[in-house]
Amino acid sequence: MSTPSGFLSGKTALVTGAGSGIGRAIAAALVGAGAHVIVNDKRGAGKAIAEGLGGSFIQADLSTPEEAERLAAEALASRGRVDILVNNAGFQHVSPITEFPVAKWTEMLGLMLTAPFVLTKGLMGPMMEAGWGRIINIASIHALIASPNKAAYTAAKHGLAGLTKVAALEAGAHGVTVNAICPAYVRTPLVEAQLPAQAATLGIPEEEVVSKVMLEPAAIKRLIEPNEVGALALFLTSDAAATITGLALPMDLGWTAR
Repeated sequence: MSTPSGFLSGKTALVTGAGSGIGRAIAAALVGAGAHVIVNDKRGAGKAIAEGLGGSFIQADLSTPEEAERLAAEALASRGRVDILVNNAGFQHVSPITEFPVAKWTEMLGLMLTAPFVLTKGLMGPMMEAGWGRIINIASIHALIASPNKAAYTAAKHGLAGLTKVAALEAGAHGVTVNAICPAYVRTPLVEAQLPAQAATLGIPEEEVVSKVMLEPAAIKRLIEPNEVGALALFLTSDAAATITGLALPMDLGWTAR
C-alpha cells in the first residue's frame, strides 16, 4: 500500500488513546503524510508524544460520554475542523461472565463503544458538510469472533463493527468513509506484559506463548507490529481507498480463514 508523500497536508486528525501502542503508531503515520494530529490520551504523558510529533494534545478520559463530548468540541474549536477521526482508545479485562464486575463492563463499553459513538456523532456532521472525511475505528479480531472470559471487550468490539456500518451508510453520499480495522494480537506494551506471566504459568519460553497460545489458530505465528496497523489506517485515509467503506477489515494473520 503506497500513498503519495504529503497527501494529508492541511488535514487535521484526532487519534484517541494515542499515548502508546497502536494509537501512537497511527498518529505517527498520519503526521508522516502531512496531517496535523491531535493526540488524545487519558494520561498527561500523551502531551510529550504530541510534542514529538509536532501535533497538539487534549487530555480526556473517554470512559464517560461527557468527556467524549468535550474532546470533540475542543478538537473542533482548536483547529476549526477535524478531517480524520481514529477511535482507538481501549483496554482489556479478563474474567468469566459469572464473575465479571458490572462496573468494569460499564467502563469498557463506555470507552470502546459509547465514546466512538459520541465522537462520531460530534465530528461526522462537519465532515459531511465539508464533503470529505475519514473515520477509522480500531476494533479487533474480537469484532468478528469471540473468546472466553472477554465478554465486555468482545461485546464492545462487535458493537463497534455495527456502528461502523451504520455510519458508513449515513455518510457515504457526502464523501465520508467509515471503516474498522480488526487486528489480532499486536506488539503493544499491554500484550508484551502478558508474556512472562503466561510463560511462567505454562512452563514454556516466552516466544512459544505467542505461537502456541496466543496465535495457535493463526496461519502467521508472529505479533503484528503497531506500524503495520498504522500503514493500513493511513491507506484508508487516501484517495485510493475512497470507495472502501462500511468494512470490518481483518488484519488477523489468517485467524478467521478457518
